[in-house]
Amino acid sequence: MTKTKFSAKPIELLLHHSKCPNSNRANPSRLNPHFQFQRSSSCAAAATTTTTMLRTVLNSGGGRLCRLPSLLPHHRLMSGSSVAAIFFQPSLPADPATAIQSAGIDLSHPNTIPALLVHPDLASNYPAASRFFSWAASHDAAVLNSKCFNSMLQLAAANSDAAHFWSLVSSMRSRGYGISKTTLQAATESFRSNGMSKDADMIQKAFSAHSRNAAVAEACKILRSDADELSKLDKLNQLGVEVSDEMVALVVEKIGQFPRQAMVFFNWVEQSAGAGINWGKVYNAMAKIIGREDSIEEFREVLRKMSSKEVGLDKEVYVILIDRFLKRKMFEDAVDLFRFAMGGTEKPSAQDFVFLLKKLVVRDDMDLKLVMRVVRIYQKAGNEVKSSVFDAVIKSLRSVERLGESGRVLKAMEHGGFAPDSTVHGKAVLAMCDAGNLETAHKHLARVEKSGHKLDPPVWSALVQKYSLGDDVDMAVSCFPEMLERRSGNQVGSALEVLVYGLCRKKEAKEAFKVLKDLVLEKDVVPWQSTYKYLIHKLIRQGHLKEAFDVLGLMKSNGFPPYINPFITHILKSGTVDDALGLLNAMSSEEFPSRTVYMRLFQGLFKEGRHEIARQLLSVSPGSVQNHADVLDLFYKMKIEEPTAAL
Repeated sequence: MTKTKFSAKPIELLLHHSKCPNSNRANPSRLNPHFQFQRSSSCAAAATTTTTMLRTVLNSGGGRLCRLPSLLPHHRLMSGSSVAAIFFQPSLPADPATAIQSAGIDLSHPNTIPALLVHPDLASNYPAASRFFSWAASHDAAVLNSKCFNSMLQLAAANSDAAHFWSLVSSMRSRGYGISKTTLQAATESFRSNGMSKDADMIQKAFSAHSRNAAVAEACKILRSDADELSKLDKLNQLGVEVSDEMVALVVEKIGQFPRQAMVFFNWVEQSAGAGINWGKVYNAMAKIIGREDSIEEFREVLRKMSSKEVGLDKEVYVILIDRFLKRKMFEDAVDLFRFAMGGTEKPSAQDFVFLLKKLVVRDDMDLKLVMRVVRIYQKAGNEVKSSVFDAVIKSLRSVERLGESGRVLKAMEHGGFAPDSTVHGKAVLAMCDAGNLETAHKHLARVEKSGHKLDPPVWSALVQKYSLGDDVDMAVSCFPEMLERRSGNQVGSALEVLVYGLCRKKEAKEAFKVLKDLVLEKDVVPWQSTYKYLIHKLIRQGHLKEAFDVLGLMKSNGFPPYINPFITHILKSGTVDDALGLLNAMSSEEFPSRTVYMRLFQGLFKEGRHEIARQLLSVSPGSVQNHADVLDLFYKMKIEEPTAAL
């Protein structure tokens, strides 16, 4: 290519006009009238730099004169003297923008402000540089890019202005700008040389954080692209960043809702991470993200990798995952997670075990195999399943009105290794009775007692009572002898009373009397006094006076005082002489003299106006009664009062 020849005169003229920004110009009126500018050493330096730049362009072999207009105006803007003069005083001119424009400075050019900040006249006058930068930041026409901020950071650090320095760092972050390596080195040296080691350390951390954040942002951009997995892995490798725990955590936080992207990222981490990586943190972060139904196979693969590396599950991650699985009805996966966590160092607690068990028994389609597995896993880990665990299970079953399943759940827990005692079995029976599942409760009760357990009397009583109060009172009657085989007759009073209630309600009091009489006479059962009283009331009300009299005899045989008030009330109102004699015969004993009852009857009959019945009763009474002074006196008084009563 033919080299272009230029005349020397135009070149020297250009050099002359560009030697110093403060040299006389064709239009002196453009200078700020408030300041006078003189030549300085900076002018000479600028002239030398300009000369060198121009000669380099012209001697490059391919340079053309058309390149000079783009170079020279840019260099003419390098003068910071004008700006330094404008912002030297604390009080700025009324319109700094006009003054700057008059000086021929174009702040909209991206390289203008960085060039001004490094100009000796402005760089050596930090207050002016700081005021200029603050003004430019608020001026719409000024272009502040990352280079501007980095230049100002170096000035602030060099002048020990830590407050302004960190304020600028904050502004840069908000704009998405980072600290350059040059600025990092310069600012660190300035801070340390000025005894500001704390700020020096902080800028190192800030630079590291920015680098890490930039790498994270780029990694996320790659992962979210439409490229295939291999292309994404290649692009991640091209990042050239060091994989750290912090980076993994930040990426995971940003792509947490995209498990497929997370898997690509973690595959890259496994390939790229160095020896210093904390695999526990990495795999726990991975498990936390992909532990969901749409990536469950990948999750299981992660657990397998964790097992191979002997990495355990963090408690926090376990709690998050188990809660997520249970809410999404992923019960089998929840049990698998429990098993995996139990094999680690940070094992689930007893409360975690109970929580999972309760969730399994209240699910709509309860799977007893999972219940058995959870108990077995917990036992094999060296833990004891206490009786209180079944209490929690019963409470949960009650909350969903499923107490009838108590026996089946307990049996599943037994298959898992739980060894319930008699108290636990009793609670299961009571729960089934409460649910009305009497047949199952009866079978469970018979089975466990046959195996050697001794259940408390209230358990059998509850079964008999539920039968008695239900529609199958005959089953209650049949269960009673079976209960007596295991309990003495004086321990079944409660069950017998409810049985009597049930028989009186479903059949007749006479039937209840027959059952009670057989139990008392043949099985040595001792009913409660209240049971006798209740039965007497029912028998008298239903007209079975003879049976009621027999109940008095049973009461006496069990050592209870005779309960005669209902009888006397009945006889005084509507009873016959034979009824009265039946009561008196039933009451005759040395401990309870019958003449006392005679006197109550005579007095009551007279009070009721049944004088004739009183006389008939007297006529059939024993001589000891007829000749008793109190009886004679009573009838004598009543005889005297009769005419008066007739008048």
